[in-house]
Amino acid sequence: MNKPASIDFATATAIQIPAASARTQALHDLVPGEARDSLLAVHDVLRRELPQGQLTTYEAGGGSCSVLPPELLDRSKVTVVDIDEDQVRNNTYADEAILGDVQTYSFGRETFDLVICYNVIEHLPHVDAALLNFRDALKSGGMILIGAPNPRSLSGVVTKYSPHWFHVWFYRNIRGIKDAGLPGEPPFPTFFHPLVTLPRLEAFAAANGLEMIYRREVESPRYPEMRRRKPLFAALVDTAAAVMNAVLPGGIDVRRGDYHVILRKR
Repeated sequence: MNKPASIDFATATAIQIPAASARTQALHDLVPGEARDSLLAVHDVLRRELPQGQLTTYEAGGGSCSVLPPELLDRSKVTVVDIDEDQVRNNTYADEAILGDVQTYSFGRETFDLVICYNVIEHLPHVDAALLNFRDALKSGGMILIGAPNPRSLSGVVTKYSPHWFHVWFYRNIRGIKDAGLPGEPPFPTFFHPLVTLPRLEAFAAANGLEMIYRREVESPRYPEMRRRKPLFAALVDTAAAVMNAVLPGGIDVRRGDYHVILRKR
């Protein structure tokens, strides 16, 4: 996952993935719920809108698994750029993995059919620069898939204002991820640039030649995870969310902690 660092990656390093592991079909693992349903809907849009034949795909901040369905991954030449050396080394499905910063690393114009930026933009201090790099690297009609947390949700507010050690504790003790916080493993420090907020992201995209063709806010996958693993803790969080929903104006649902967006280059 691409995340802020003080290291200068102006000169990026390309790491070739061994051929035996280059085509591993590593799909994003989501428990049943709104987030998984939305990702399946995203897959349908990509199948329908992407060109037939060989695809060129850029995963910005790509970690150890892909959100593409197997049939699209199979016909994609995948390039990954990530600022974390462990993440780059752990990637098993990319044709090429590059150690670099997605905010500054640029490819030739009209290089890719698809850019994937999944659970990444919340970690970037310069989201605008990253988005413009993605747009420039896209072919005409190419698409950017963004998955990100909603900063205005309950989980978004907790993530933004709680210390990083709490995020690590949550991943280890509530999500059951024992390696959380170790080198190359999430959670990563979160920045929450203003463009991560969905209305601002949509306005920025429209002003820069990108049309939003899919947009869906979903309940954070952390809720079904908690209900399955820690039902008493989940009941407390659900109760708190219900109380907040009752007092907040405008029909806001603070459980909608994530969103999926597809932008198409005009």
